[in-house]
Amino acid sequence: MNMLATDADTVRFCEGAQLLPVHGVRGGRPFDVQDWVAEEVPVALEYNGISHAVMLATPLDLEDFALGFSLSEGILDAAHELYSVEAEQSALGFTVHMQVSGAAFTRLKQRRRSMAGRTGCGLCGTESLTQVSRELPVLQDDATVRFGREAIGRAMSQLPSQQTLQEATGAVHAAAWCSDDGEVMWLREDVGRHNALDKLVGALAANDVDASVGFIAVTSRASFEMVQKAAMAGAPLLAAVSAPTSFAVATAQRAGLTLVGFAREQDLGVYSHPQRLRTAQQHSVR
Repeated sequence: MNMLATDADTVRFCEGAQLLPVHGVRGGRPFDVQDWVAEEVPVALEYNGISHAVMLATPLDLEDFALGFSLSEGILDAAHELYSVEAEQSALGFTVHMQVSGAAFTRLKQRRRSMAGRTGCGLCGTESLTQVSRELPVLQDDATVRFGREAIGRAMSQLPSQQTLQEATGAVHAAAWCSDDGEVMWLREDVGRHNALDKLVGALAANDVDASVGFIAVTSRASFEMVQKAAMAGAPLLAAVSAPTSFAVATAQRAGLTLVGFAREQDLGVYSHPQRLRTAQQHSVR
């Protein structure tokens, strides 16, 4: 949890946050201070001049966000299909203008047609349900890629010290790609857990990182969307500090992904494809 600033003049600038006045009571004593509050703004994603989605996100690493979202959602097959990306700020938020290949734009238009059956009540109709449970790449089980319980614990223990925005605000999630021995190599933060993971996926793709030789750690629960994004990135294991959902477990089983929940210090629970953990024979539980 963030600590309330007691002297705004001594507080360093925090990118992705605003210093705002806060009044309240703590420990029975009133306070009147300046505190860092995480930014959350509308971010519109536009492809070849056509608006596709508006997300509420932290306005950091927007190029990574645009690329990662496009890959995770299957709009792009590879990073090279994104020709250019430019974020434009206005009084209403940010618009991220992307120029993509003709093949990617065709896929996007086909997807928009398939989503036409959605209504205001949420995901309604057969077409929408099919879109939710879209086909995922099946991750192959490479016998040379195995992860130890200690590596996952090491990664989770490193996350807090690298979450600068979380330390300042107490309001954001992180997604990190870690080496097979648990070293945090890449990390992205956002007020939305899905956005943080999209930003991470984009950063990995932009820097030609082979996600299959490491694993992804997240500071949230593991929803089916988090599993989908990890599988689309090619990561063989997703470790979450909190619980998975039943849909997440089913999706991980289908995609061949090892799903770990309640990963805290040296404790963890394995919910799918335990063969990638060297401690699988111990039947680890939370």
